[in-house]
Amino acid sequence: MNKKKEVLGKGVRYLAISLPLCFIGPSVVFSAFNNQDKFLFIPVLIIGIAVLIGAGYCIFKGIKTVMQALFDN
Repeated sequence: MNKKKEVLGKGVRYLAISLPLCFIGPSVVFSAFNNQDKFLFIPVLIIGIAVLIGAGYCIFKGIKTVMQALFDN
């Protein structure tokens, strides 16, 4: 029982990390597209896309870990 609780906590931690990334990523991408004429457009866009990919990864990993904790024998 204790092992499942640790795995569940790890999954919830991944989901908690993904929550702010889900808000920060689109904001950075939106900011990049509003400043297309600036010289930092490409680096900011790359950072925004990387944050979005990180959010997707954390969501996937978190849901997978929570499901593993709940349904693993």
